[in-house]
Amino acid sequence: WNLFVKKLTIPPKKFKITGRITWLKEQYTIMKKRKVSNAVIRRLPRYYQTLDHLYKEGHVRISSSALGNYMGVTASQIRQDLSCFGEFGQQGYGYTIPDLRNEVAEILGMTRGYRAVILGAGNLGRALIKNFHFKESGFDLLAAFDTDPNIVGTLINGIAVHPLSELDSFVVENKISVGILTVPRCAAQNLAQKLVDDGVKGIWNFTNTEIDLTSPDVTVESIHFADSLLALSYLISSPPPEK
Repeated sequence: WNLFVKKLTIPPKKFKITGRITWLKEQYTIMKKRKVSNAVIRRLPRYYQTLDHLYKEGHVRISSSALGNYMGVTASQIRQDLSCFGEFGQQGYGYTIPDLRNEVAEILGMTRGYRAVILGAGNLGRALIKNFHFKESGFDLLAAFDTDPNIVGTLINGIAVHPLSELDSFVVENKISVGILTVPRCAAQNLAQKLVDDGVKGIWNFTNTEIDLTSPDVTVESIHFADSLLALSYLISSPPPEK
């Protein structure tokens, strides 16, 4: 904590003491997040999904051992992962499921009301709009964009498809946080840069190509369906381990 305080710039003196404490807590959280490993980040959604399932089934309390059994990880791994974000649960009691579920949702940013748009309303874009529950993950999908005149102006599951020419003004006016790319590979890089220029902070990339952005403040999460299928191909092709 002392090292953490030394690294901070002092908040303005006009802050009241309560405001300064809140500011310190926020800065401490930011610094801790920077040190969280990618492996822990990848496990966080599983924590939330497991806790949400238990919550909906009416469970109230759970130990780290029991939670680990549900997830296929050790109790010590559970405690180590959660310690990256603060102190949760009580020794001898475990975790209160509704409280921990809400805390993990907060850590994941599910309560921040992020707004999203989809670029590309073809087969994949349409499938996402129809079948993916954006609101359950904390995202508000506001619109889709496409260049096909046969698609522009239609509604997909209540989401309007706009012409791509309206993208810039829509993103800026509606303070869009995330752009979802389901366009052809050849259009991915230019459209990603357009989103960044308009102020988007995150890109969910389904184009099966890597996107190279120079802005350090923008995060790209690329989904490669073929990678998972080829990994499965390897696993079923490999000889079983000797007993």
